[in-house]
Order: sequence, then structure tokens, then C-alpha cells
Amino acid sequence: MYEIKVKLDFSAAHNLRNYRGRCERLHGHNWIVEAVFSYKSLDKSGMAVDFKIAKGLLREVTRELDHTYLNELKFFNKINPTSENIARFIYESVKRKMKAIKFVTVWENDTSSASYMED
Repeated sequence: MYEIKVKLDFSAAHNLRNYRGRCERLHGHNWIVEAVFSYKSLDKSGMAVDFKIAKGLLREVTRELDHTYLNELKFFNKINPTSENIARFIYESVKRKMKAIKFVTVWENDTSSASYMED
């Protein structure tokens, strides 16, 4: 089994609903997103997938989030824009185009991250 990981970042603002603390106020993060893809075999060139292709797909998805107020996006109208739900949004968006996605991890700072994967 082969795993390929690509990493990108995006910046966005959000506030957490139904939360008591500083994060209920409008604030922003420079999120780091890691996407891991899993493959059983390699192609003729010896690659599972070209990093350029995987990164391009991740970039398409994160471009929708970059420099936005996440709470105003349709997906987050009723779902809290937590790191967990952002990871799920990115995972599901990527999976629609590349089934080999294994999981997505979203880092909101150097010490805190959330991951999403299907069972």
C-alpha cells in the first residue's frame, strides 16, 4: 500500500456558535491542510499519483475557503465551522473527484488539529 500526502494552507475567519469562550467571537486562522491518499499499486512511471494532480485538487477545494468568512458559506450555514467540520468538508469535496482520499487533517495552529476519515 502506498500513501501520498500533500499539504496546503488557507486563511479564513469564523466564529463558533453555541460555544462559551473567546472563539465565539469573530477571529481568523491560517489553516494548514494535509490530505492523504492511498493506493495499492503504482502506474507505469512508478507513481501512485502525481503530486501535482493531488495538490491541484486540494487547491481547488481550499480556494473556496480561502479569505472567506466561513460561517457565511452554504456548508456552514447550520454546521459549526470547527476544524473537525472543515476537515470533513474538505474530505467530502476531494472524494467527489478522487476516491483514493484516505483522510484530511486540518491544523488551526502549530499544536491543534482535527482529522476526518470514513470508516
